[in-house]
Amino acid sequence: MKPLSLRFHHCLVFVLLGVFSGSHGTSQEVKKFSLPAPHAKSGVHCFNCHQEEKPTKKAVAPESCMVCHGDYPAMKVTTKDAKPNPHDSHLGEIPCTDCHRQHQPPVVKCLDCHAGKYKFKAL
Repeated sequence: MKPLSLRFHHCLVFVLLGVFSGSHGTSQEVKKFSLPAPHAKSGVHCFNCHQEEKPTKKAVAPESCMVCHGDYPAMKVTTKDAKPNPHDSHLGEIPCTDCHRQHQPPVVKCLDCHAGKYKFKAL
């Protein structure tokens, strides 16, 4: 796991690259594919996550998420107070985009099998 300051530095680099890359698209594209507030407010753009100039609809690789958010062990620690901890699944490491879908409403995959048992939501 990278130290927090190094992860923050890498995240800041991605955000700045997105701001200055000129690959923001038209305002129509931004509205059509708007991001949830935490990513939109921090200046994240398509290339930051998709690593493509013209992204397709395929899911983002978990490694792209981990640049800013840390790896699975780091996320397990971050969400340690959630009961149950969604990042400490008995199914192993679940791809980030299974729950955190960014361009669509998030889902809690745990509820696919454990409907009504837990009360938390994905962001």
